[in-house]
Amino acid sequence: MRRLSHRLFLAASLLIGPLLSLGSLWLAPASGAGSHVVVATYEGVINPVAAEYLHDALAFAESSHAQALIVKLDTPGGLDTSMRLIIKDMTNAPIPVAVYVAPSGGRAASAGVFITMAAHVAAMAPGTNIGAAHPVAMGGGEMDKTMQEKVENDSVAYIKSIAEQRGRNVKWAEDAVRKSVSATEKEALDLKIIDVVVEDIPALLAKLDGRKVTLANGSVTLQTQGVETRSFPMGWRLEALKAISDPNIAMLLMTIGTIGILAELYNPGAILPGIVGAISLILAFYSLQSLPINYAGVLLIILGIVFFVLEIKVTSYGLLTLGGIAAMTLGGLLLVKTDAPFMQVSLSFLLPTVVTAAAIMAAMTWMAVKAGRRKPVTGKESMIGQIATVRTDVTPRGEVLLHGELWEAVSDRPIKRGEEAEVTSIDGLTLTVAPRHK
Repeated sequence: MRRLSHRLFLAASLLIGPLLSLGSLWLAPASGAGSHVVVATYEGVINPVAAEYLHDALAFAESSHAQALIVKLDTPGGLDTSMRLIIKDMTNAPIPVAVYVAPSGGRAASAGVFITMAAHVAAMAPGTNIGAAHPVAMGGGEMDKTMQEKVENDSVAYIKSIAEQRGRNVKWAEDAVRKSVSATEKEALDLKIIDVVVEDIPALLAKLDGRKVTLANGSVTLQTQGVETRSFPMGWRLEALKAISDPNIAMLLMTIGTIGILAELYNPGAILPGIVGAISLILAFYSLQSLPINYAGVLLIILGIVFFVLEIKVTSYGLLTLGGIAAMTLGGLLLVKTDAPFMQVSLSFLLPTVVTAAAIMAAMTWMAVKAGRRKPVTGKESMIGQIATVRTDVTPRGEVLLHGELWEAVSDRPIKRGEEAEVTSIDGLTLTVAPRHK
């Protein structure tokens, strides 16, 4: 019986196992058919936040078994290091990546050109443009001729290798770097810079249907007609980091942080300025690490705020305030080491920030001067100028009544009992008084 039952168990296992496998294959969707496409939207400067977001989007698309990742892009350019990280992820992606320059009025400039051309499929919306990929100085001021040639040749070699790999127009790619040429979406399609021009994402999916794409691990044929699209939104953390990565916000955070810390040092125990200042400085440091920073600009900004604070303690007749305004303005202009205007502190933002900081410090100076002139309300100093009632004749010694207390008093002029006397000084428990002039 044991042998029979064992044989029956083996037979059942051999029969049920294949049936379960066939059932799982029947239930599972066919690879590339009926699955979804992930759409990631990025608008702004290419920086570490952009690199992290697109890396996360690609990881999500891969883990959710998406057919492809579509990157909806609108960028003026950005940092070379972040751009290369994005391209490295795209090149080694296990699924196709399509870059779609949109919406109408958008662009893929500078670093955006490299990213678009590195995509497995490059698409543009009507009314967009691509180009102007000439490298700009990231070291403050103009690059010398030798360094400019090195950077330019490196960028040319990189974009030519990308164009050759994707079968795109190598000559135009080189001109985009050397001559900063640009193209509209129609010109880009005619020049074989991109693959398609489409109105929207559904139209792009229709164009991608049946297209064969070569990946690092082989080829795949897309079946995207009518498939579901899943958006991959940028999380609140990356949204916040993207916002503070703006050079104007970095300038503002540094100003607030420095004022807060200095206000706490000059007024220990205020607490709130110290908290706000510390948080602002930490956020400013994150923002600065994502930008090509000139630390001479940072020091000038801090020096300007120190000048404002010293105006409270030192009588400079406004010279320290003027010096602070000049130092902060120069510091803001020198803060970011790049010729790219979209990565520099805007002068229209810088001047109001400096003027506001100067106004705040002027208000603090006025309050400090006002507090210094205010009569003391506690301690011995608060008794100076008070009016006492003479209890016994002061000739030159006697007693006076002040605040309900009897004090020994002296005076160089006689004062009769019942008259009022003004306290002029105090020595221990003896008051020096003078007759009150009515």
